[in-house]
Amino acid sequence: MPEILLDGHRITTSHNVTCLGVAIDAELTFATHVKRVASRCFYQLRQLWSVRPARSVDNARMLAHAFIASRVDYCNSILCQTAAVHLRPLQLVLNAAARLVVKKRKWDSITPTIRDNLHWLLVRQRVDFKICILVYKCLHQLAAPYLVSMISPVSAVSTRRHLRSAGQGNLVVPRTRTTGFGPRSFSVAGPSAWNSLPPEIKTTSLTLGQFSGRLKTEMFLRSYYASAQPS
Repeated sequence: MPEILLDGHRITTSHNVTCLGVAIDAELTFATHVKRVASRCFYQLRQLWSVRPARSVDNARMLAHAFIASRVDYCNSILCQTAAVHLRPLQLVLNAAARLVVKKRKWDSITPTIRDNLHWLLVRQRVDFKICILVYKCLHQLAAPYLVSMISPVSAVSTRRHLRSAGQGNLVVPRTRTTGFGPRSFSVAGPSAWNSLPPEIKTTSLTLGQFSGRLKTEMFLRSYYASAQPS
């Protein structure tokens, strides 16, 4: 493995490192992290299936949230703009969890059930939901100062206050030097996700609960009605 010489000390580099339970690879594909999370979730699902006959639908849903959805959603904002192929294992996990809740077989189509009965967002929209919630908290000074400093409304820029985007509550999206990594940073991904929301959701007078409700509705529409989704 390549080494780095730092202040007289040799540090061996690694292709993958783990921080706060997240496996980070050199290319930031997070493929290793996703596979690890999916593997742990499927293990939990196998354990839950053994007690499923004795549980009601409500209890099974609670267990699915506690043991599966919580793992899928943990630090999922790092998966912003991750390739769909790397998100697919997590979606398969949620599909399997939904089958557990409603007692469907492995090969039964589950997307209509997730949409109409469980009302779960797809993985991509779960990531976007988390990012937009974090941006809301930044705008209302409810997040860490270093994150708040990355968010700037267009209306706060004197030369851009007259633009239509300023009246719509948009945020400044900084330019990046790279096309692969730059757009995935919070300073870019956060404002980009926020700017994609309808103006009525970006109203600053909304409470966190009101914003979360409207945002969930918007992400739900994007999950199932913006384009055709696979079963």
